[in-house]
Amino acid sequence: MPSPELIDLLQRGDVTVKGRMPWSSNATFLTEVCGRDQLTLAVYKPVRGERQLWDFPPGLGKREFAAYELSESLGWGLVPDTVFRTEGPLGEGSLQRFVNADFEQHYFTLFEDEEQRWHDDLRRMCVFDLLANNTDRKSGHCLLGEDGRIYGIDNALCFHAEFKLRTVIWEFGGEDIPEQLLDDVDRFIAAGVPDRLAEVLDPFERDALLARGRALLSERRFPIDGTGRRYPWPLV
Repeated sequence: MPSPELIDLLQRGDVTVKGRMPWSSNATFLTEVCGRDQLTLAVYKPVRGERQLWDFPPGLGKREFAAYELSESLGWGLVPDTVFRTEGPLGEGSLQRFVNADFEQHYFTLFEDEEQRWHDDLRRMCVFDLLANNTDRKSGHCLLGEDGRIYGIDNALCFHAEFKLRTVIWEFGGEDIPEQLLDDVDRFIAAGVPDRLAEVLDPFERDALLARGRALLSERRFPIDGTGRRYPWPLV
């Protein structure tokens, strides 16, 4: 269904929990969201199921929503349709469209494709993570959808005011960032942080987001991790 209709369904539809999703550090549930004549699967992350972190405030689902808003503002479509609902089967939390994907694929397998079919998409993901300050880009957080698109999921640990980048995407280090991606970042910076994104970030986080964008436009190259430590764990 068209994205506006899907967003409306995620915001207003009846949510039924189908089961808990395995291997998640926080409580994460597969749900069915029903409207009058519409139905979709979605991933539900209630606030009450979060493991508390010392460096991020409660309400990580709002950052999932913020990542979606950033992706849409850039025009990249990297993050599946996401909303933050104030009510749900287990209280407030994020609700994100479930991506039908080839779950045998992840960042490392996509990068190693002999034809390099996915490299441009992965470069875009890398720039997105640099801008969002993603502290947890595992290989398994890059999905190859059945529609042939690359999606980035599990974006809750983003937008910290301090630079905390941890990612598996370092293979492009030292390369020039493609001009089209820089043009999109430039357009985003010129317009300023959009209201729906700004309202879920604090002032320091908003300023840091714009500062990271300006740094990308100034450097124009993918960074190199000289420490070898900016990796999440586990890697996949």
